[in-house]
Amino acid sequence: MPWTTVAMEELFVDDGFFQGDKQGRQITFGNALLEAQTQALRQDPRVFVMGQGADDPKGIFGTTLDLHKEFGAVRNFDTPIAENSMTGIAMGAAVAGLRPIIVHMRMDFLMVAMDQIVNEIAKWKYMSGGKVSVPLVIRTIIGRGWGSAAQHSQSLQAMFTHIPGLKVVMPSTPYDAKGTLIASIMDDSPVIFIEHRWLYNYSGYVPEHVFGAPLGKGAVRREGGDVTVVAISIQNIEALKAAVQLEDSGIDVEVVDPVTLKPLDEDIIFQSVKKTGRLVIADTGNINSGFSAEIAARVSEKCFADLKAPIIRIGAPDTPVPASSILEKAYYTDQSDIQEAVRKVIEY
Repeated sequence: MPWTTVAMEELFVDDGFFQGDKQGRQITFGNALLEAQTQALRQDPRVFVMGQGADDPKGIFGTTLDLHKEFGAVRNFDTPIAENSMTGIAMGAAVAGLRPIIVHMRMDFLMVAMDQIVNEIAKWKYMSGGKVSVPLVIRTIIGRGWGSAAQHSQSLQAMFTHIPGLKVVMPSTPYDAKGTLIASIMDDSPVIFIEHRWLYNYSGYVPEHVFGAPLGKGAVRREGGDVTVVAISIQNIEALKAAVQLEDSGIDVEVVDPVTLKPLDEDIIFQSVKKTGRLVIADTGNINSGFSAEIAARVSEKCFADLKAPIIRIGAPDTPVPASSILEKAYYTDQSDIQEAVRKVIEY
């Protein structure tokens, strides 16, 4: 039977494990996504999964592996390379009462479907006076490596956070990958669910049972008193690495993961900044007009008097992504850049 309102509420229990550090069963980020979809498909007949390669032997980096064998070709199927049309079909199914998950293997090609996403999917609830919901999850993948270059590597999350009516999720732990994906499937609003490909093999604690991690709730990944680092997606891994290195220099770093960019848990960021007085923001996207600017603006508006130093933002430069591995190394930021930024705000 489909999830009822009561059943949905019961799934959202804050068991204190949002950081994913609980001892117990460990699975990878990719397997957490697969498990979330499997459980959703079993729980609710309205759920189905579609996307390029969704029923391939490798199942979109393993995240849809063999779903078609259990649920059949009606509920997990491959789609043509026609992003605009396929996104429109998913929207129509959602409006008709189903709960589709459409997987776009590369975020870059969401650009082909922007008319459907921006002018239709995001707006139907508003244009219908709340009578028509679009419970649609758009899974999309970012990442880098093996020469993915300018048209296969972009992190465009800031663009989607700008659109009223969309929710935007970027989990970094296996726990949150499963919990926020289930929450997104259950949500009556359209959700852009962004996954960094390099996270797929990271392991962490994930309960076997069905659970939802509330959208709009961030997490403190590491407590500290000297500097706040707000790190998005895989930048959490880099921020935690940097924090360990900086600890040897006597610098105590607090790492905050927003998890959901829209709605943003700004309170968890404000509380941390009020404690440390210093802020570094590490994003996967471009610095120019990126989401780091939104976080910086909100902190400047609400916590300006608490700041002991200027805010520093870390992200990609204002150029297309290069294909060369040498240029990629220069283009992308990592824990060394976070360390440098933290030292700057400490020394200011």
